[in-house]
Amino acid sequence: MIIAAIIILAYLLGSIPSGLIVGKVGYGIDIREHGSGNLGGTNTFRTLGVKAGLLVTIADILKGTLAASLPSFFGLENVHPLLIGIFAVIGHTYPLFANFKGGKAVATSGGILLFSAPLMFVTMLAVFFLFLYLTKYVSLSSMLTGIYAIIFSIFIGDPVLIAVVSILALFVIYRHRANIKRIREKTEPKVKWI
Repeated sequence: MIIAAIIILAYLLGSIPSGLIVGKVGYGIDIREHGSGNLGGTNTFRTLGVKAGLLVTIADILKGTLAASLPSFFGLENVHPLLIGIFAVIGHTYPLFANFKGGKAVATSGGILLFSAPLMFVTMLAVFFLFLYLTKYVSLSSMLTGIYAIIFSIFIGDPVLIAVVSILALFVIYRHRANIKRIREKTEPKVKWI
């Protein structure tokens, strides 16, 4: 019963639509009606600017971190934090509080890794910005960082970490399929600040 409750709580944490809240409360804008229509940090950056984008990205990361910490908080040391954290990723992608249309799972996925594999998270952040500097594409940098995370997890050797990271990375790539098409067609927006 406790595990079931934690899973539901993790999903509900992930379902908090940070982009929608920041857009409506801070700017009187529903970001689903602007840009890509996505609730994640990237569309918030493009629609509302750096301050709002950072706020949403940090909030989305922390949703995952908090969800992954739930087993420890409730004293369930035998439950791997990633297995609970993944429900926050599902909540972020298919949020109960935003008609099941959410973000692309990048920041919240990073958040669960911040709790369970902090060194890995830090290196992923560095790799993401390296790819962003080289390619200028947020979407491509996110996907390449996911592939890097799989390789890193294999070196760590934790079977649960390898499995969850692989699932998350493939899911992130799947969620970016429209971006992949735009990159091929050279219509994907590039960042200009790096």
